[in-house]
Amino acid sequence: MLIEFSVSNYRSVGERQVLSLVPANNQKDFQENILDVDGHKALNLISIYGANGSGKSNLLQAMGIFIFLLVRSSSRASTDKLKYDPFLLRDGWEKMATEFEAVFSIKEVRYRYGFSYNETHILTEWLLRKGAGREVKIFRREEDTIDPSSALKGNQKVIDAAIEATRENALFLGTLDMLNIEIANEIFEFFQQTLYVDGMNTGSYGKMESVWGGNVVKKEVTDHLKRLKLGLVDVEARKNDLSQQGTASHEYQVLASHKYYDSAGKPTNKLVSWDYFERESSGSVKALEMGAPIVGILASGGRLIIDEIEAKMHPLLTLDTINLFLNKETNPKNAQLIFSTHDTNLLSYAKMRRDQIYFAEKNEWESTEIYSLSDFVYVNETDGSQTKERPDTDKETRYIEGRYGAVPVLGPLANLKRVLNG
Repeated sequence: MLIEFSVSNYRSVGERQVLSLVPANNQKDFQENILDVDGHKALNLISIYGANGSGKSNLLQAMGIFIFLLVRSSSRASTDKLKYDPFLLRDGWEKMATEFEAVFSIKEVRYRYGFSYNETHILTEWLLRKGAGREVKIFRREEDTIDPSSALKGNQKVIDAAIEATRENALFLGTLDMLNIEIANEIFEFFQQTLYVDGMNTGSYGKMESVWGGNVVKKEVTDHLKRLKLGLVDVEARKNDLSQQGTASHEYQVLASHKYYDSAGKPTNKLVSWDYFERESSGSVKALEMGAPIVGILASGGRLIIDEIEAKMHPLLTLDTINLFLNKETNPKNAQLIFSTHDTNLLSYAKMRRDQIYFAEKNEWESTEIYSLSDFVYVNETDGSQTKERPDTDKETRYIEGRYGAVPVLGPLANLKRVLNG
């Protein structure tokens, strides 16, 4: 279960920003949205709103890069560059390290793992564990020096070999995983069940072997599409062999089946099938492409990160996706969803707590900052008293009115007319 993620010095994010899934204190609405697993609590969903260019996509991309650097660490060649993309709008920051950190729980144990890096080197790396008491260091790294503690269980010779084998551009945790140290294996399994999806570019998910190669996932994806009432009778797939230079690779041609009607417009027993991606609407295609990761994450109890969840989707289909994660019956394994969106309807119709609604906005030096609606405070100018937003407030209207910030600030139309008149 993911509890917190933080990032600093990545693209539009300058100073450290923290996306917390810890439920806010003294907030009683929608208690069913709180996951309580092995004594640890976290929210099942986080939404992020903001104007175009506010940096909400960069925040989610940072989570994707964090996972990519971790799970691909041991396969990286010694000369490979790291995905280093620092903040460029403030003097000196282009040479500073990018830093990621995640707090998460596996079984009954809470971990805090993070690292900092530049284009060529992992500069620092740390893993701490918290049980019933204080945090305990498992290992800490400062460039070439790796200091494991007695809390790192495993064959000492193997651990020593991992220290020697860890390259300057690779993560020590990745080397431990490669050498089958148990704690690293558990953490890798956790993050391999975390998927980042670009909502504007989901094409790779609709034809994957992992979707259509097994009967269980295939049936669940097909049932998901039928439930959305897209006019489909059935969906099936045919394997295309894409083998090249001795490497087996498969892509599937997906076929959509529809009812066939007689001349009087009455349904017959005949079906008409066609290529799903050629003849179905862009919304139906998106529903298929998103169906695979949604079904997979709900089945595994993992974490799904979606940038622009509403892209090419009807608002009701977007709301349906949200509800799948909010409903304990459709989400029995405590999967989590984190997404960015411009769909303000969700503020009215999705049963989200105030601490599940985040906003992204640029500060005075164009660095992304995020804040939660549960932290939003109204200050009385007369007596200085403070009040928080009520749970029954019309959040959609207030957001569009600009009361929460994180909306576009448009220039006057006269400026545009002057440019057009040239």
